Amino acid sequence: MKKDPRRISLQEKHHLCTRYNQILLFGKGIQTSDLKYADVYTVKYFINSEGTYIEQEKIRTVLGMTAIARKGDNIQFAHEGVGEVGGYELVENLEAKAEEVNQRAVSLLDAEPARGGRYTVIVDPKLSGMLAHEAFGHLSEADFLYENERLRKIMRLGRVFGPDQLNIVDEAPIEGQNGYYLYDDEGVSGQKTYLIREGKLSGRLHSRETAAKMGEKPTGNARAINYNYPPIVRMSNTYIEPGDVSFEEMISEVKEGIYAKGFRGEQTNLEMFTFSPEEGYLIKNGKLVKKIRDFNLTGNIFTTLSNIEAIGDDLVLFGGPGGCGKGEQFPLPVSTGGPHLKIRDVVVGGA
Repeated sequence: MKKDPRRISLQEKHHLCTRYNQILLFGKGIQTSDLKYADVYTVKYFINSEGTYIEQEKIRTVLGMTAIARKGDNIQFAHEGVGEVGGYELVENLEAKAEEVNQRAVSLLDAEPARGGRYTVIVDPKLSGMLAHEAFGHLSEADFLYENERLRKIMRLGRVFGPDQLNIVDEAPIEGQNGYYLYDDEGVSGQKTYLIREGKLSGRLHSRETAAKMGEKPTGNARAINYNYPPIVRMSNTYIEPGDVSFEEMISEVKEGIYAKGFRGEQTNLEMFTFSPEEGYLIKNGKLVKKIRDFNLTGNIFTTLSNIEAIGDDLVLFGGPGGCGKGEQFPLPVSTGGPHLKIRDVVVGGA
């Protein structure tokens, strides 16, 4: 932490947010904006009968910026969020980011609605992070897994779920990330756990209880949002490791497809998922030719992982002002991320 947000006046914080909000609202087509700022200071104590005493001190600083544009009945929005373990410096000098959000929302008004069908799709790091967290990570949480006999048979250790270069990881001790911690809320060290390693299911996320029930080792993933709630199995920083293919190479190989960017929302039901990207581009003969909007990506996560054809070399992790929800405990700070992914035969819902 370079700047302690507790030492920054409320007036200065308000001035910063007002400046960003003016940028979000600038220009023709913008209807309204939504801007949120927060800094959270936490001291957490853990003591147990084994003689463990742990004290963890943490400051998170977060900012969310949304611009909402309108042309008649056509309403579009663009969003950008910053949320990490760190100080006030994380939210300073973001004028260019606010301007980019403003311009992206306006540009979506003139984009064409996407046509539904099956496409080769390239997803950006935000969406690959959502695949890792929402579509696959929750299935790897052992409290949920232990209670579902059908899913336990599917999620068999050693089963092949993707290409050899596919690695999905949950890693708590990544300094600065939103889901960073050194010890979970049962006093177990946070660690790096491979959920998928070289395409095969290699692990799952545990508390002490679920590890004992399944005859495996705790992974340091028992977390609670505060002392009013019991620790349950939760993710920390979940991501897909990078491969060795550049984004330019991926695009050049696609004759007809879609480049999907950003993240608006999702629905999951066991292994089935539906993601709504913020924007997209039609790909023709290796080039981005047209901006598109109002579409979703739907599929079975196991089929989708097996259909990955290329993994990018450009890992990016994202925190944000929100968090993960589970068992009435929301929002729990997490980060997600990954590289660009090229996936064949994706069901795209659109016009």
